[in-house]
Amino acid sequence: MRFRLPVGDDGVPVGVDGEGRLLLLGVHRPVPYDVVLIGGVWTAQVLALRAARGGVRVVVETARAGLWAGVAGAVGAEVYGVGRVPVLGAGEGRPALVVRDCGMRPPRGRVVPAPWQSVLTLLPYLSPVAPGLVRDAALVGVQRVSPQEAERLGRLLALSPAEREALPGLADGVTLWCADGSEHQWVTTGPERSEAELLGPPRRMDPAGHGG
Repeated sequence: MRFRLPVGDDGVPVGVDGEGRLLLLGVHRPVPYDVVLIGGVWTAQVLALRAARGGVRVVVETARAGLWAGVAGAVGAEVYGVGRVPVLGAGEGRPALVVRDCGMRPPRGRVVPAPWQSVLTLLPYLSPVAPGLVRDAALVGVQRVSPQEAERLGRLLALSPAEREALPGLADGVTLWCADGSEHQWVTTGPERSEAELLGPPRRMDPAGHGG
């Protein structure tokens, strides 16, 4: 699975599994890596903070620059408008993570997954363009969704009946991560003290006035 235990390995801590084991997401990759998160901006921001603290160049493409100002100020993440991300020139010595917070129908990105350059696309809900993005992604995270969305995602991700039934009732901070089309892992993301001070507690819904 594309998660791995932190034994002599690099990665972004995404949270703990049901047995309390810390799980890492490796974004330092010599191959293109495409991640889709159907969920709230809070989780994407936590991942961005942790990636930056781990030495990854974090670039955010968004129409909600104000929402990302705290992350930019805290760890030096670069924030650009939609369609304005420059060529990053990522490499082994300076891997990059591009977070695309571009709403329900993100336009085709100028900056795409490449060696040492991972892309995380945030979708607030299962939009009409989501199935294509989900099918093309190496890793998909799903937070609380409606029962109708859970049924559609169940088919897209080959979820078990129990997984589909659980999605509409997930607590804030809980994500079902799906890799390789068959490997699924429940993960709970809790904030560190500095993250809680900056972002507040875990939440699935975006702040009022900042919807996608």
